[in-house]
Amino acid sequence: MDVILKGKYIIKCKIKAVTGLHIGEGNNSLEIGGIDNAVVKDAEGKPYIPGSSLKGKMRSLMEFAEGKVRDNLLVVSVKREGKPEICIHMCDDLNCPVCGLFGRNHGSHDLKSGGKIDLTDAVIPTRLIVRDAKLIESSITDEMKENLDLEWTEVKFENNIDRITSKANPRQSERVPAGVQFSAEFVINRFEVNSKDDQKYYLEKFIKAMKLLEDDYLGGQGSRGNGKVRFVDIEIFYKDSSDYEKDSSELQPIVTAKSLDDLKLS
Repeated sequence: MDVILKGKYIIKCKIKAVTGLHIGEGNNSLEIGGIDNAVVKDAEGKPYIPGSSLKGKMRSLMEFAEGKVRDNLLVVSVKREGKPEICIHMCDDLNCPVCGLFGRNHGSHDLKSGGKIDLTDAVIPTRLIVRDAKLIESSITDEMKENLDLEWTEVKFENNIDRITSKANPRQSERVPAGVQFSAEFVINRFEVNSKDDQKYYLEKFIKAMKLLEDDYLGGQGSRGNGKVRFVDIEIFYKDSSDYEKDSSELQPIVTAKSLDDLKLS
């Protein structure tokens, strides 16, 4: 397989939490007086959005939108003893918008429908790179700070109610408050594969994934009010492969938009 890097699209934007945002830290331990369900934080103790959370959610939405969630198109990604398998879409179609954008793993994989699929000859470098989205501290106003329960976050109280006894099981969840913004960056590699140039195909598919996410949710408890986000202050840059041989510090965006609704690709 012949693969040539033609250039890179760099998308810079802000992710605005329209409602409270909860992306869990994955730590099941609970300290005395602590929060049941804390959000993930960086080394400075500030909440952030992991690139893996963004990429994973976008991939999942695109698998459904592109009609890839079928037993014969799903591979077993994780096997867990005594628990259901975790399956995702991967295939050997070099033109697959999901695998082409989000990547595929090499080697042989078990299909959910039975049998195996070998992707050794279909693997190329992943086009989409997703950076961790860092908190924009100035987006938390003084008025918001007055109403926070913790330094950067709020605490949401929920109850599980027994349908027979009406006994309540209270639970606390930490979340980033509505209105907070994060600085995000995405990179889409533009390849020429076997003499076929990507052009803007995968850039357009990525924008579709962004739109799908806006109408869904990011993080946990999305069906209960959390996780609505919007992409704002969007800038798209393009760096040709030749630009890496010269000074590109004055690179200008090829597209700017206040929101996805305003975004137009020429």
